Amino acid sequence: MKTGFYTGSFDPFTNGHLHVVKKAAEVFDKVIIGIGIHPTKRRRYDKEEMKHAIEKVLKRENLDNVCVIEYDNLSVDCAKEHNSTYLIRGIRNGTDYEYEEIMASMNEELSGLDTIYFRAGKLGNISSSMVVELLRNGRNVDTYLPNEIVDVIKKKEKIG
Repeated sequence: MKTGFYTGSFDPFTNGHLHVVKKAAEVFDKVIIGIGIHPTKRRRYDKEEMKHAIEKVLKRENLDNVCVIEYDNLSVDCAKEHNSTYLIRGIRNGTDYEYEEIMASMNEELSGLDTIYFRAGKLGNISSSMVVELLRNGRNVDTYLPNEIVDVIKKKEKIG
């Protein structure tokens, strides 16, 4: 069984992330979305709430071969613990690619796992941070986030 491990902070989970998940779900028998900790970022939204919201998105999208977990250790260690055969990363632009190649090399050295890249799609130019800033400034973000994620953010930010 080919299992892909898609790691990120998903703070919040965007439609770009969803695009990557959908593409990965077509390629892999199983996809694990791993909500981890980014060493240089403070979380804006509770991991558990984000996990439940992502699970609702997956159910709505009928992505039955995708699950969501939370973890606090190295991504490659968690991927190995869950018998993943590949790491999955989304690419938005050339800058992402350069950064991801550095990480992929280190991850392969540490774990033997290769990384497969998926383009983030037509919304790939939008980051989670940009979406949050738009939302905080009263802009509509329906194009950038699944509704289930908007609900989590609005509750936290006391918007709308």
